[in-house]
Amino acid sequence: MDEERAVAEAEVAADAGAIAEALNAWYRTAARPLPWRDPEVTPWAILVSEFMLQQTQVDRVLPRWIAWMERWPTPAALATEEPGEAVRAWDRLGYPRRALWLHRAAVEITEQHGGRVPEDVDALLALTGIGPYTARAVAAFAYGARHPVVDTNTRRVIARLVHGHAAAGMPAPQDLVDMERLLPESDDAAALFNAAAMELGAVVCTARVPRCAECPVAAWCEWRGAGYPDNAPEKRPKQAKFAGSDRQVRGRIMAQLRSSAEPITREATLNAAAEGGTRDPEQALRAYDSLIADGLVVEFEGRVRLP
Repeated sequence: MDEERAVAEAEVAADAGAIAEALNAWYRTAARPLPWRDPEVTPWAILVSEFMLQQTQVDRVLPRWIAWMERWPTPAALATEEPGEAVRAWDRLGYPRRALWLHRAAVEITEQHGGRVPEDVDALLALTGIGPYTARAVAAFAYGARHPVVDTNTRRVIARLVHGHAAAGMPAPQDLVDMERLLPESDDAAALFNAAAMELGAVVCTARVPRCAECPVAAWCEWRGAGYPDNAPEKRPKQAKFAGSDRQVRGRIMAQLRSSAEPITREATLNAAAEGGTRDPEQALRAYDSLIADGLVVEFEGRVRLP
C-alpha cells in the first residue's frame, strides 16, 4: 500500500505544472472578491487580514477589517493609539490577544522599519504575534515572494489531491514539502497558486460536502480516483464547548470593558463576569485573573480598563 501511495504521489508531482495551471486559471475567474485580495491593497492591509483570519470565518472578519483599515490605514496610525483602542475595535472577533499583538507589531514596524511592513520572512517572524504561517503568507501575498503557504484548507486539498486521504492529519513539516512540490517556479504564479489552493479548500474541496464536480483539479485527485475512501486520519481532540467555559466568562468581561469609555470598578467587572451564570464559584475570578495575565485588562486603584 505504501508503494502504491508513493507511485501515486510521484504521478501527481510529475503533473504539478498542469495542476498549477488549471488551479490558477480557475482562481482567476472564480475567486471571491475579498477586499484584501485587491491588487492595490497595501502590505499592512494584508498583514491585518492575516491576523484577523486566524481561526475566524471570513464573513465575521469583513466588517471589522474594513472598519480597521478606515481608522488605521497604516501601522503608524495604529501605533499612536493606546493598545486598548485596538482591543476595543477588535470587538467580538475572538482571541483578543491578537489585537494586542497587532498593535505591538504596528509599533515595531513604525519604530524599526520606518512604517513599512518588512518583506523578509525572518524580519516578519521577529514581529510580535507573527508565526511561520503568517510570515510566509505576508511575504507571498503582499510581496509576491515564492514561499509555500499552507493553511487548514490547503492541507485538506493536498491530503485529497496528493495523498488520497479524506482529510488532513495533524499539521506537520511534510505539509510545506508537499506544497513546495506543487508550487510553480515563477514568483507570481506561485503566489497565485498559494491563494488558489486556499480558495479551493474553502469553497469547493470543503470538509463536509466537497463539490468534486466543480473542482478544476479533479482529474488529478487521488482521493477521487480511489473512490472517495473513508480513510481520514485520526482527528485532534475537539475544543471544549464555549457555553459555560472560561472563554465565555472572559468574553463577558471584555464586552463590558469595550462598551465603557471610563474605567469601572473591579467589583462591577466581576459581577459582569458572573452574569448569566458560572460553572463554579471561582470561575469569574479565574477568568478575570487570566485577562490580567494576558495584558488585556489593566487594574489600578481598584478600577479596571482596557490597556
